[in-house]
Amino acid sequence: MPGKLFTFEGPEGGGKSTHAAALAQRLRGAGHAVKLTREPGGTWLGESVRSILKDHQQPPPTPVAELMLFLAARSQLVDEVIRPALAGGAHVICDRFADSTTVYQGYGRRLDKAQVRDLNQLATGSLTPDLTFLLDLDVKAGLLRAQLRQNAAGRGTDRIEHEALEFHERVRQGYLELARQEPRRFKVLDATRSPAELQQAVWEAAQYAIQS
Repeated sequence: MPGKLFTFEGPEGGGKSTHAAALAQRLRGAGHAVKLTREPGGTWLGESVRSILKDHQQPPPTPVAELMLFLAARSQLVDEVIRPALAGGAHVICDRFADSTTVYQGYGRRLDKAQVRDLNQLATGSLTPDLTFLLDLDVKAGLLRAQLRQNAAGRGTDRIEHEALEFHERVRQGYLELARQEPRRFKVLDATRSPAELQQAVWEAAQYAIQS
């Protein structure tokens, strides 16, 4: 049986990476084969694109150039990592996926949403997650969390985190709109709940998806 594709999405500071890793660990402990990856990243090309996109000390790419970089990284990840893992029966957990481009470039950058959707379909070969966890929280609270996390790691905020508050508000509303459009795929979780509560909610939803 092919594996399931789980993605973690949400505004900055929601804990996507933490909860993606926790789910991977718990699934492995239950005997499942798991591939944990991230966007952009997961391949040599993707990690190179990631370093370009997160560098706020260089002139930023244009919105369209930024979109194309994300799409290139995603296409490589799908073909090189995600599809082979799924075909081999592993469950794939991805920290961000196509929904991020829909909201950050379509809602945040205000590019044409229909074009962004079509390009996402091209980049993924129409691959859709089986379940998407949307870790939602207030934008100001999320940005503060992200800043504290970066400071603790000895890093500065990245280029996206430097965007205006209005940009991040549009991103959050974009996510919530996607969740309303696809309620069966999205599991919306309050990211201000305790880590233990969130991990349990994620685990229960993932188990149900695997058994379905």
